[in-house]
Amino acid sequence: MRIGGAVLVLRPSFQALVAAEGEVGPLFAMVERVAEGRLSLSEMVALFWHCVVELPDGMTRERFADAVASRGLAANMPALKMLIGQILAGR
Repeated sequence: MRIGGAVLVLRPSFQALVAAEGEVGPLFAMVERVAEGRLSLSEMVALFWHCVVELPDGMTRERFADAVASRGLAANMPALKMLIGQILAGR
C-alpha cells in the first residue's frame, strides 16, 4: 500500500496478528465484521499498523492513521482484502 509517497509492505506475521488481536479483539470476530461491512476505520488502521513490515522514518501511528483515512475506503480495500485472505489461508 502507498502511504505518503512510500510503498509499505503489509505482512500478517504471527507476531503482527497477536498484536492486532490484542488491540481489536479476536481475529475471527474481526473477519466476520469485515464480511458484514462493520469493520471500523480504527480497526482497519490497527490491522494495517501492526502488519507493516517497515515504517518510513518519522511515521507515527497518528500520521499513519491520518494517511489511511485520507486514502479513502475504496483505496484501502485491496490491502484489507489481501490481509484477510492471508489470515484465512494461513499464509
